[in-house]
Amino acid sequence: MISSKQRSYLRSLANAIEPIFQIGKGGINENMVKQIDEALEARELIKINVLNNADASPREFCDELVRRTGAEGVQVIGNKIVLYRPSKENPRIVLP
Repeated sequence: MISSKQRSYLRSLANAIEPIFQIGKGGINENMVKQIDEALEARELIKINVLNNADASPREFCDELVRRTGAEGVQVIGNKIVLYRPSKENPRIVLP
């Protein structure tokens, strides 16, 4: 669990990054979870865009991804989700 100060720091880092995944009408499948898991290991902080034709809300998708990947949900704002998980092999982000 991350503190509110750490969450704020991660949100500031997330402002500069672009979404690397999109969730659409098909929702979340096993292949997408595997790719997000690999991206979290490589980047630690990722942004995901939820399209307007998606079956559920961005908050519901965030909760499901947190459960399935073991990541922390940093922020859900509009149609964007920001997830964080420290890398096991190569941690780069140092939390305050």
